[in-house]
Amino acid sequence: MSAGARHVYTDGACRGNPGPGGWAWAEPGGEWASGADAATTNQRMEITAALRAAERFDDDLVIVSDSTYVVHCWRDRWWEGWMRRGWRNASKQPVANRDLWEQLVPHFRDRPGLRLEWVKGHSGDEMNDVVDRLAVRAAATGRGESGGTPPTEDQLGEPHAPRGGGVVAADPTARDGRVPEGWRLAVVGLRSAALAGSPAGAFLVDRLAQILTAQAELHPDLVVLTGLRPGAEELGARAAVAADVPYVAVLPYPDPTAGWPEVEAAGFARLCDEAVRTVVLERTRPADVAGRQGALARRDGWLRSVCDSVIAVSDGIDADAELVRDRFERALAQRGREGEVWHLDLPEV
Repeated sequence: MSAGARHVYTDGACRGNPGPGGWAWAEPGGEWASGADAATTNQRMEITAALRAAERFDDDLVIVSDSTYVVHCWRDRWWEGWMRRGWRNASKQPVANRDLWEQLVPHFRDRPGLRLEWVKGHSGDEMNDVVDRLAVRAAATGRGESGGTPPTEDQLGEPHAPRGGGVVAADPTARDGRVPEGWRLAVVGLRSAALAGSPAGAFLVDRLAQILTAQAELHPDLVVLTGLRPGAEELGARAAVAADVPYVAVLPYPDPTAGWPEVEAAGFARLCDEAVRTVVLERTRPADVAGRQGALARRDGWLRSVCDSVIAVSDGIDADAELVRDRFERALAQRGREGEVWHLDLPEV
């Protein structure tokens, strides 16, 4: 790829996920375009935005996206396995959004001058903000627009408009500016990839959703904080979706799924994309296991310092889950919130 490759930013948005959606791409200081779909998902709009950018420019191109789902498909070459297995993923299930991937993958496969880069969403990147606003405006109006020069404020629409259930604004009075405002409820505890899709996991999602629904009545500004790791954290995000409560993905460092199997990494990426915000606490990914474990411990400490309440999931056996629950309980007790801890035990099913 030449040093002078064109950079184009892309983004997708959805009002409801599924619901009315919009996509957009924009070149810094140059062209831009957006489009709308009356019934879609955030992931489909992210893919569509990258596809439309790839179709528009046939020279060396860097697509900059805040969708880990799209970027990881290119970076980790998920598409090779999909095509080899007849458009089924590693779990032998049909690939989601195949109709769009079938159009985008040839660009991945046949264009050596194409590269994708990830940018953290809502992090102050000017062009990421531009395409976010264009996509949200398209979703809201139901129509696309385009231009040969940078969009005006009127064409951009409102700054920081809702995306996938609403962007949670930063609280300027908080100790940490990355903390979303509102009543912050963390879901923590048992870590187990086996929970997803199991009867016990289904029970926990249902029970978590019931608690979140009740808490949303007490705290209309409720927001769930979750690290999305397999087990309680992942189920907490799924329960938040079921209860129609916004959630924030709190990651210890960039690219936490490097080396994960395709299906697990893709699921994690989709959950990140559905979050109203992704908070990445450290700038770089630690090089070794000990460093990553230390970063996870620091992430848990950060969660303890900012949450107003917690749901701690345990099976009564796992020592790590019991320790996590105890630490959150003590942290909240020190702030006079002894009654803001829910102990949710894994059922025997």
